[in-house]
Amino acid sequence: MDLEREIEKLVSRRVIQITPLSGGCVGQVYCVVLENGLKIVAKSDDRDTAVLDLEGYMLTFLADNSDLPVPTVLHSSEKLLLMSFMSGESRFSRGAQEHAAELLSSLHKISAPAFGFGRDTLIGGLPQPNPWSDLWLDFFRDQRLIYMANEGVRTGRLPEEIFIRLQRFCERLDRWIEEPESPGLIHGDVWTANVLAEKDLVVGFIDPAIYFADPEIELAFTTLFGTFSTSFFDRYQELTPIRPGFFEERREIYNLYPLLVHVRLFGDSYVNGIDSTLRRFGF
Repeated sequence: MDLEREIEKLVSRRVIQITPLSGGCVGQVYCVVLENGLKIVAKSDDRDTAVLDLEGYMLTFLADNSDLPVPTVLHSSEKLLLMSFMSGESRFSRGAQEHAAELLSSLHKISAPAFGFGRDTLIGGLPQPNPWSDLWLDFFRDQRLIYMANEGVRTGRLPEEIFIRLQRFCERLDRWIEEPESPGLIHGDVWTANVLAEKDLVVGFIDPAIYFADPEIELAFTTLFGTFSTSFFDRYQELTPIRPGFFEERREIYNLYPLLVHVRLFGDSYVNGIDSTLRRFGF
């Protein structure tokens, strides 16, 4: 693909500069400066399996159905995604953390009749199956833990021994995981680099992996790599009470999913985290 020519054709503006940006598990990401000085972001993926249109769909869904600040989709196709440029840094003051809590609390209150989504989505470029399920426990076990563990084994990145222990653990999940009051819409991939802030305001959430879930799985992921601290959780708790046992037990259980995603994406350096969690719960 002649990226510059394709962008010019789509936006009817001459491209002045294209600069690579860091981040993103799928394709190449660029900051594009147009002749009128406007900056946009381009994601390009020349693979036959490219699905950038799905990322565009998720961003548009969030824009149309929530107050979460996300990039505006300018063009969406399998191999090219054009979005508005969002300034900001992935550094969060106390005020920005409180604002993030307000935004995510509001997002999580958007509900659906069941867990899952109307179509499969992506996380880190990996397929994320979302068949509708009346029970969160069944969905989390089958469509998140077992599905991604199978992917890890299939690609040779998750040891069979860990997979067998995980299966045994999943048979007893009801000891720790309870059904939430209702499904909540989640961003699905809230870690540091996917949140942008300016001073005390969050200005953007990028790279979503949306579905309807128990929102605790989102809260858990924010702790895995230290995205937010107590300022975030104190404010979230004021708006949406967090059920007892989350910090003590369920947080680690829910973080098995992003750990499995990271094993599938990056290899065995994340296996120890899964092993430690399974050992902690007696498996």
